[in-house]
Amino acid sequence: MGEREQAGRLPGEIVEAYRAPLPGGGERDPREVVASYRQPDPREVVEIYSRPVPAGVRKPPAASRTRRRGILRGRRAGLYKFLICAAVLVGLAAAGKAVDLIYRDQPRPGEEIYERSAEITIPSWPVDQGAGLSVSRTQGDPLTAQEVYRRLNPAVVTVQCLSGEGVSVGTGVIFSEDGYILTNHHVVRGGSECYVTLDSGYSMDVCFVAGDEDSDLAVLKVPPGELMTVGALPFASFGDSEQLVVGDPVYAIGAPRRLRGTLTNGIISAIDRDIEVEGRTMTLLQTNAALNSGNSGGPLISERGQVVGINVAKYMSDWNRDSVEGLGFAIPSAYLERIVNDLLKWGEVLPEPRLGIWVQAGEPGLFVQSVDPDTAAEAAGVRAGDYIVAAQGQEMHTNQDLFRVRRTLYVGDKLTLTLLRDGETLEVTLELDEAVE
Repeated sequence: MGEREQAGRLPGEIVEAYRAPLPGGGERDPREVVASYRQPDPREVVEIYSRPVPAGVRKPPAASRTRRRGILRGRRAGLYKFLICAAVLVGLAAAGKAVDLIYRDQPRPGEEIYERSAEITIPSWPVDQGAGLSVSRTQGDPLTAQEVYRRLNPAVVTVQCLSGEGVSVGTGVIFSEDGYILTNHHVVRGGSECYVTLDSGYSMDVCFVAGDEDSDLAVLKVPPGELMTVGALPFASFGDSEQLVVGDPVYAIGAPRRLRGTLTNGIISAIDRDIEVEGRTMTLLQTNAALNSGNSGGPLISERGQVVGINVAKYMSDWNRDSVEGLGFAIPSAYLERIVNDLLKWGEVLPEPRLGIWVQAGEPGLFVQSVDPDTAAEAAGVRAGDYIVAAQGQEMHTNQDLFRVRRTLYVGDKLTLTLLRDGETLEVTLELDEAVE
């Protein structure tokens, strides 16, 4: 949903001309041409129909032609302007798909396998500067759409990155007053220069801190010189996506088709939707809030005025240029805290540790269905049939409770579990020496 601009005709542009038969089997005048300028699906099509003077109709007299000459010139000028505008629109639409993450039901015949992105050469900003992203477990009171917009829009920026291929346009959200910005990795990949535009229209150069292609997240930083110009920046608060349920109202703010500060609304359509993205599976929030090219990297916002996701993509139809409506996806905020803080601290995302147990929600805790051999759980003495009632002192009621604890741990850490076995409570410690694959 980022978009690119390129000068001139785009690679793969097809210019075709054909003559169509008349209804009933008749033939059209040989001089008639039906020309269409097409881009490969799902790109726009602009069609131009040119017809000769019908047979049997006399040309107007010279005087009449003279009087009409100015009109015809005006019409030709209008047509030329239309063709030029149409070509530009086609180019923008086609180029926009170059960085647009489009999830299809199936690949098209001959579609190439996804290749890793080009190197990012945007001026860098050092990691491990004490910055961090915090996700609040506390929800505030519901807000109106107007209140959500007034609160969040100042913290939303339009991101534009220059590369050898053109300009990639997306959205970002400021998460600290000293100018750290979160966006999608595909918005900045291959970039050599990058700047952001505030809701006021003020633009600032930014540096690249770090990014992770697998999670499609990247962190940018406004350098101090720019901050001195604008003062402390407004920033958004992040809420816990795991507290969302299907049907909850949500909002998106971004720059679809460069329309900065656009607010759209919808609901949460699904939780934990597994979507295959460029050869990998991402677990995302699904929403029917309108998302379009340019919304990538922007916030999905709860009715409490908290960012609960980062918009990443939408479904598009397979064989025509029309978009499927109401199928947008966002990276849940529950995953952001671990990923973003790893990027800020180490410049990369470190793997989570493997526990080696399979559980399901139950009473009085998480029921252990099975334990994998040669894992930390087996070594600690966890058995199938146990109930996990606490992890690191936190009560366990759902699988997400255990995942939340695991996201705070790294390979080499220890995990303390409180178990209930045959009516007896016992405590075990897992030595986490293996990473999740």
